[in-house]
Amino acid sequence: MLSAALLSTFHLLALAIGLPAVVARARALQRLTKDPGALEAVFFADNLWGVAALLWLGSGLLRAFGPFEKGSGYYLNSGAFLLKMGLYGVLVLLELWPMVVFVKWRIRQARGQPLDTSRAGLFAKITAVEAVLTLAMPFVASMMARGIGFTWFS
Repeated sequence: MLSAALLSTFHLLALAIGLPAVVARARALQRLTKDPGALEAVFFADNLWGVAALLWLGSGLLRAFGPFEKGSGYYLNSGAFLLKMGLYGVLVLLELWPMVVFVKWRIRQARGQPLDTSRAGLFAKITAVEAVLTLAMPFVASMMARGIGFTWFS
């Protein structure tokens, strides 16, 4: 029971870290369009966003498929869970391009090479959509936890 409580805590802590991080990254990217000095803020927020993603993924997989919660049968038969995973999947797909570009930026910065930050405004918009998805997921999760949400398969 303590393990389940700890996993739940880590899952919630990921939200406490991730939501402010993704909002901060969007704002820093927007500033980056005018101020190259905002790059460090982008990287800092992006690091926190990455930590949150790892916490969500690790704790979420253990909660859904480990022996700690209701069991995979409950989750895989929950339309709310499938919706939550769909939102998460969209979020991951949206994150792929910025993630690759930010890794390239970090490498170029470490080598002292110039960066092309011309897409920072677009990445700010993508990140804002990620923030909305991040905010939507707890609503779906609370429905799922209460058995609301359309059990599709029995």
